[in-house]
Amino acid sequence: MEKIYSEYPKKYGLAKASPETVKFLLNFSKSLHIVRHAEFTFEGSLN
Repeated sequence: MEKIYSEYPKKYGLAKASPETVKFLLNFSKSLHIVRHAEFTFEGSLN
């Protein structure tokens, strides 16, 4: 396994995110509301 992943270490780099993408994801995570009841999980977006 080590040989597979260390063969091309410079070929892959970190992905860059634009400021708009980061702002969108932060706002979405702030508006997401999760309610758990017994075995169920309900997800809602509070807009």
